[in-house]
Amino acid sequence: MNSQAKHRRLPRRDARHRWNAIQRRDAALDGAFVYAVRSTGIYCRPSCPSRKPRRAQVLFFRGPDAAELAGFRECRRCQPRHFSRIGGCAADPATATVALACRQIEANGEEALRLGALARKAGLSPHQLGRAFRRVIGLTPRQYADAIRLGRLKRQLQKGDDVTTALYEAGYGSSSRLYEHSDAQLGMTPATYRKGGRGMQINFSVADCALGRVLIAATSKGISAIYLGDSDAALKRELREEYPQAEISGHSGSHSEWVSAVVRHLAGRESKLDLPTDVQATAFQRRVWEALRKIPYGSTSTYGQIARSLGLEKGMRAVARACATNPVSIVVPCHRVIRKDGGLGGYRWGLKRKEALLKNERGPG
Repeated sequence: MNSQAKHRRLPRRDARHRWNAIQRRDAALDGAFVYAVRSTGIYCRPSCPSRKPRRAQVLFFRGPDAAELAGFRECRRCQPRHFSRIGGCAADPATATVALACRQIEANGEEALRLGALARKAGLSPHQLGRAFRRVIGLTPRQYADAIRLGRLKRQLQKGDDVTTALYEAGYGSSSRLYEHSDAQLGMTPATYRKGGRGMQINFSVADCALGRVLIAATSKGISAIYLGDSDAALKRELREEYPQAEISGHSGSHSEWVSAVVRHLAGRESKLDLPTDVQATAFQRRVWEALRKIPYGSTSTYGQIARSLGLEKGMRAVARACATNPVSIVVPCHRVIRKDGGLGGYRWGLKRKEALLKNERGPG
């Protein structure tokens, strides 16, 4: 590894050091990670000269591939993908192998879904290649191919193509294959996405609960957000930042049963909370959130245990990031995930609330 690469290693791989690097516009850490801004949909290098974002809007990724998998696009000013090609750190063999396979998937569309052919080109068995994919980017080759195809579909729809043209240009063999999973992957139908989400109807209400104030927002299909806090104005602002293009209304009478169930749950009067959700997420986020919903009431799991259950031996930080970006807390109980040493770790709505939730679920004793 050259001297430049050594300087790009973080002293500690945590969010605080990354955020401080962005504040300093630290060029020495270009190549160590990229950051994405949820409100703009763009990812950048730490040294990017663009306007500094709000901390609540920032997500961190290992590199351009991971950021683009999550649906973000490259900044035209700092060009993080171009930088990683000409001056990034030397990659370990597994990362280089996975990167090459990713390029083949991007170039060959449907043909790249044949895991055996990909593995032969990489000089590995299908099992070895699949394991390398899960370790490096947290997805299987098929899930990566699905994400690439979905990204193509989004770009075609954003260009203004009709749905039929967009789905074939993106590589979908038939409309049935697209519509079978469109709500889960896009968070809405392709026709709605083509309009920028303007047809998405989200209703919300804010109520008193055992932990202060709770905002519950939902579509006709399920809950899209559950936020905890003290200020109604701050909770409403969070919702509009999470869904900037949706039609948001303060009337939620049609979802009153869901609101009552959440409030009873927070008061400890209802242990089971099996409510439908309607959220936009990456394939990896959905895998993590599904694992969280399997943690029994009154129990906890560690970030490492969740990562290993997904086949990711070193995926603790990726799991923690998926927990931090979970918009439907309580229904997806990210508060039940703690550190290996018993520490609480992080929680979007504050550690005091996390501690109170766990204590409430454990009951007296």
